[in-house]
Amino acid sequence: MENEIIKKLDEQKQTIERMAKDVEKTKKYFLWTMILTIAFLVLPLIAIAFVIPVFMNNYLGSISSLGL
Repeated sequence: MENEIIKKLDEQKQTIERMAKDVEKTKKYFLWTMILTIAFLVLPLIAIAFVIPVFMNNYLGSISSLGL
């Protein structure tokens, strides 16, 4: 009876260790997903906020020089 309990505890320990490894992999996956989301979505939006005013200034300046 006691051997069965020890065997079950060892099995549970191995299962918990596998789960801990999987949790760490999942945490890393979510971290890199967040980093890539910021890099490919948020940073271009910030860049557009600076590029659009410059573009509009040049565009409207060229239209006003035509006398329209």
